[in-house]
Amino acid sequence: MQEILTSLSTYGYILLFIYSLGGGMVGIIAAGMLSYLGKMDIRICIVVAAIGNFVGDSLIFYFTRYSKTQIMPYLRKQRRSLALSQILFKKYGILIILVKKYLYGIKTIIPIAIALTKFPFVKFSIINAITSLVWAISLGVLSFYMGEYISGAYEYMKSKFWILLLGVLIILLVVYVYFKTKTKKQ
Repeated sequence: MQEILTSLSTYGYILLFIYSLGGGMVGIIAAGMLSYLGKMDIRICIVVAAIGNFVGDSLIFYFTRYSKTQIMPYLRKQRRSLALSQILFKKYGILIILVKKYLYGIKTIIPIAIALTKFPFVKFSIINAITSLVWAISLGVLSFYMGEYISGAYEYMKSKFWILLLGVLIILLVVYVYFKTKTKKQ
């Protein structure tokens, strides 16, 4: 275990950046925990996670915007989800960009949907930078200050792993059912 902690302390920031490119919620929470244990610096973790999250979403937006013809065949089955994402964006605006950072399963579809509209890249980048920072600060600080509770929960979950697995499955099921019901043909 000590070897893993030493490795994470050494390469943790790089791993956090790479993991944050594709979402990073578990990564920033783990980094907050490691910071609580004194193995990483929470301020650096927050900055690294925010930059990684910002870069990941910006790349998705950019590649979708400027490679529409190459990407569209792969999105054929996701047309209804994309349409729902565009409706949610029009209805809730900036708030949907923030909320999607906390919801697994829609993290990539929202930037794709926004990129398919005429929404300006610069404006998206500014909003994305702000929401990435809010996301990283909220999860990083929360996991850091809840370090004792989270480590206690981890010790409890080691013997009852099925509870954690069930919780994750329920969250994924709720997101899946939401999108299936909202995108269902009338």
